[in-house]
Amino acid sequence: MRKKAKLNIVFTILVLLVCSSVIFSQNNKQKELETRRQELRREIQKITQLRSENKSKEKSELSLIEDFNYKISVLNNLIKVTNQQANFLTREINSNQKQITRLRDELKQLKEDYAAMIVKSYKSKNEQSRIMFLLSSEDFKQAYKRLQYIKQYSNHQREQGEAIKAKTIELQDINIKLSKQKEDKNKLIADNRVVQKTLEAERKQHEILMKSIKKNLSFYTTQIRTKQREANKIDRELERIIKAAIVKSNQKAGKATTSKSFALTPEGRALARNFELNKGKLDWPVEKGIVKTRYGRQRSPIDKSIYITSNGVRIATERGAKVRAVFNGEVIEILRMKNIRPIVMIKHGNYITIYTNLGKVYVKKGDKVTTKQTIGEVYTNASNGETILKFIVNKGGKTENPALWCYRM
Repeated sequence: MRKKAKLNIVFTILVLLVCSSVIFSQNNKQKELETRRQELRREIQKITQLRSENKSKEKSELSLIEDFNYKISVLNNLIKVTNQQANFLTREINSNQKQITRLRDELKQLKEDYAAMIVKSYKSKNEQSRIMFLLSSEDFKQAYKRLQYIKQYSNHQREQGEAIKAKTIELQDINIKLSKQKEDKNKLIADNRVVQKTLEAERKQHEILMKSIKKNLSFYTTQIRTKQREANKIDRELERIIKAAIVKSNQKAGKATTSKSFALTPEGRALARNFELNKGKLDWPVEKGIVKTRYGRQRSPIDKSIYITSNGVRIATERGAKVRAVFNGEVIEILRMKNIRPIVMIKHGNYITIYTNLGKVYVKKGDKVTTKQTIGEVYTNASNGETILKFIVNKGGKTENPALWCYRM
């Protein structure tokens, strides 16, 4: 019997642990979704703010399409995340409603048992007193047992009363929680209706603009290809500079110049290691901004038959935005090309971060910089009011996705 009791206790503990784990996991998921929802809302605010700042400027159709595509993407994500939250709440509401039904049934049974116990106790008192019940015992042993029975019965009555009280409080708490969950769900649904209307308005404007563009598609296709050629030209020059820097570092260290990676000093290896350890945690190169163009090969937003390749990310930011070094390092080059805004290249061991389209530069080649140090200012295009920084991460002459390196990019 003892062994069976122990097994029952162990089983109960395991069930409680599993339930606690599930509840903890659900709460964490809800918090993650709410954090993501608030991030997306802030991102929409940034887009709206940047649009408002550039309202007086005449943007190109290509730029406008980028804006629409980006905002539509963020709005879709916001609707998706909000729906996930609402679905979670629906499941929790259903679970709590089942729990309330079960508790009500248990409470009803407890009250019925308690009422029957009180009636029985009352009748017992009328028929014979407790003293007579004890005195009528045949011997001391029986009297003692009867006394214990009276105590146990009394304790059981008290426990039943406390159980009823506890169940009532538990039921009240769940009802309050349920009301809050229903309120939260209704708010999410209302918020989603507003976002849905905004999305529909953005899509309509996008469709109108695309109809206008398609009337002269060849003109815009030429623009896209010209921009891609300019980007490729800059990429080739950056690649040449990085290769030359690698050769120079290997010559200085007395190693083979055919090596594709930097010859690092112990200090350089430590810096590269620290840079790697901060993958996914690096600060953004600007304090505020939204990623307008992501890394990699992607279809053109204008002509889906054309692919564009981005070896970094293009970040739209506010006028006068300061550019910050994302990590400790050394400025290895300030690149200036004809018709191209200055480019700053910072070395972090065997990694290089590249900051393009600067209006002002506050550092020079050879300078040691620290994390978040201001190295320049993003250029603002006078004709369209756009302030865009292109940010690149490079290792051994090969680019990597900056979104994997910067926090929540």
